[in-house]
Amino acid sequence: MLSDKETFLKKECIPLLYKLVPGQQGNWGKMDGQQMVEHLRDICKLANGKIILPLLNTDPEKLAQARAFLMTEGLFKENTRVPVMPEEPAPHKYANLEEAITKTKAELECVFTAYAADPSLKLMHPMFGELNYAEQIHYLDKHIRHHMRQFGLVD
Repeated sequence: MLSDKETFLKKECIPLLYKLVPGQQGNWGKMDGQQMVEHLRDICKLANGKIILPLLNTDPEKLAQARAFLMTEGLFKENTRVPVMPEEPAPHKYANLEEAITKTKAELECVFTAYAADPSLKLMHPMFGELNYAEQIHYLDKHIRHHMRQFGLVD
């Protein structure tokens, strides 16, 4: 239900990030906890319109399949590779984990601000196409929970 996802994003996900330990490694993948939080900041910037990427998934059949999967409760697979992500994690952008969480929180809040200002807003996701508010919330919930499972923050 959308309101549960909004509640998670608005009230629960940032406090969960504060349970990370600096330097913590995930149960899979190459990112450490701070790199994961900085990655979440980037996906929030994509969802609030501050990062603009073109549609890369241009095959209509593959795009339709990706969008159909996105809107399910199915989980992203561990170690999923996407063309917009480099093979190796980016170096830390911020001085410490706490600063990275603070920056991520601000960008997540901007998602809600952007869609409140324009409820008809649709923003491009490179793998799923244009997403409206409900689709963005579903995507963010799914993607953020994926990384929280990676670091043992949620089941």
